[in-house]
Amino acid sequence: MEFGARRIQSAYRSHKLKPYRQLAKAEKQTVKAEVNYLYKKSLRENPTPMTNPFSRWQQKQTIKKQYLARRYGNGVKTAHKVTKNTKKAAEKTVSATAKITQFIVRNPKGIIIILGVGAALMFLISAISSFSIMMEGGLKSIVGTSYTSEDEDIVAVDKDYDLLERALQERIDNIENEYPGYDEYQYHLDEIGHNPFTLASFLTAKLQVYKRSEVQAELRNLFDQQYTLTTREEVQVRYRTETRTDTWTDEEGNSHSDTYTVEVPYDYYILHITLKNKDISILAESQLTFQQYEMFGVYMETQGNKPYLFEGNIYVHNKGEYTDYDIPPDALTDPAFAALIREAEKYLGYPYVWGGSSPSTSFDCSGFVSWVLNQSGVYPMSRTTAQGIFNQSAKIPPSEARPGDIIFFTGTYASSGAVSHVGIYVGNGMMIHAGNPIQYASVNTPYWTEHFYAYGRLN
Repeated sequence: MEFGARRIQSAYRSHKLKPYRQLAKAEKQTVKAEVNYLYKKSLRENPTPMTNPFSRWQQKQTIKKQYLARRYGNGVKTAHKVTKNTKKAAEKTVSATAKITQFIVRNPKGIIIILGVGAALMFLISAISSFSIMMEGGLKSIVGTSYTSEDEDIVAVDKDYDLLERALQERIDNIENEYPGYDEYQYHLDEIGHNPFTLASFLTAKLQVYKRSEVQAELRNLFDQQYTLTTREEVQVRYRTETRTDTWTDEEGNSHSDTYTVEVPYDYYILHITLKNKDISILAESQLTFQQYEMFGVYMETQGNKPYLFEGNIYVHNKGEYTDYDIPPDALTDPAFAALIREAEKYLGYPYVWGGSSPSTSFDCSGFVSWVLNQSGVYPMSRTTAQGIFNQSAKIPPSEARPGDIIFFTGTYASSGAVSHVGIYVGNGMMIHAGNPIQYASVNTPYWTEHFYAYGRLN
């Protein structure tokens, strides 16, 4: 019966403390995400050589301590002060402890009961005190990384953006009726679509709290910057073959005819329809202030602590576990390579999606490399295949490969060309590529060594 009673009490305490455990878990995940962000930001802003793993670990720990001090403020100081005062009190009670020990020897049973009750009370008081400090900091952290608008407004605003995108698609579908009479219509279209968490993160970072009725102008302005639809007329001089017959009468009155062909020029009219989709994540860097852009990154990492908002949306890609890698700071002194990595690392953890070529759809291997090269400004690469990227690259020997070069593989699946997979080489035998998910990987593993094809350089 005593055992059963203790189990019931234990279960009750566990049930009461469950919200605190969940809060602590959310706090831990948020702290980890923000410290990683600050660490990578520090490497970009201070590209000093630090190849020693222990040195990098020390640097990250220093950033973590500074971050925790800023986040918890007086809560951490108070906890430290309590610990210090407790130590002093313990020193003052050393002499009293000897007397108490003698008393315990003379009254063992009663003292054991008293100590048991006292220990339980002390544990409970200590637990409540610790959780109160953690809860205070945790609540601040969770509120600071959460979408602050009502769920109904966030979802409704995203649906309004969907309607703008559908109207754009309908206009493209009707373009030949809007511009009739052309001999040919050529379409150069980026995909229409957006990640709803990207939109919610952007609006929250910029506006903090927004209502559906109050955000329509901001929504339209963002849409007009994301999508650019243009038309261009091209007139080509082409030639067609025509058969002609000449007839004449000679001096004797006989009629003659000659049949021949000629090339006749004519105007051939082509309408080019181009749609550019500059993803919201790209626009955010120029449209938000520095502080707003930092919060945008945090909201994207945490999904506003509301991952349930857009379940089932085809453009939502929850980041998976991925292999990370710290680029040596000396490599980041090259501005082109630094820009390349800054763009590429935005998509770490995104899933592999066959045919994917933008953050909205996620990426396949060639879509990822094409997007990063183009958006970083390093090389104007349009969407193409792994073989297409290889065809634009100058082949170089492995001994001359350097960070920022492209690495190609063959035979990873039954592709139409020799090259079937592509990644970005970052030095030290590592690459970043669209595996499953997008992540860093060693090129010296047996699998990649077996399928290695070539290194290439884009100039």
